[in-house]
Amino acid sequence: MTVNRASARYEGFGKEGKGSITTKSGVLDKQPYGFGTRFEGQPGTNPEELIAAAHAACFTMALSFGLARAGYSGDSLETSAAVTLEQQDGGFTITKSALTLTGKVPGIAADEFAKIAEEAEKNCPVSKLLDCEITLEHSLEA
Repeated sequence: MTVNRASARYEGFGKEGKGSITTKSGVLDKQPYGFGTRFEGQPGTNPEELIAAAHAACFTMALSFGLARAGYSGDSLETSAAVTLEQQDGGFTITKSALTLTGKVPGIAADEFAKIAEEAEKNCPVSKLLDCEITLEHSLEA
């Protein structure tokens, strides 16, 4: 079992408030976030961006291990994730995480690649955590 930690601090309230996020590893160290970074495109991060990064990374690693178990040694996998935040019922809800994958896997058939990718999507820990629609588009490069 592993336990990873991060913390958030927010000073002020509402739109005028400003926050920062710090991770134990130090990758994020007082990284700014707030209303402006979440909704107005200001520099900094936001929770949905971090969820998208976590989902893309977790899925891609799960797929890498699935391909290795199936006997493939690879070239590369690249995944992007687009996390959608929508206003619903007087609040906000993450409604979707759309994964887009491109893989270079020598010797694999497209249908086998799709099957292994779909299993990785279902079984990656971040996919299991998310309570929203998850889609997966995939393609193989020659």
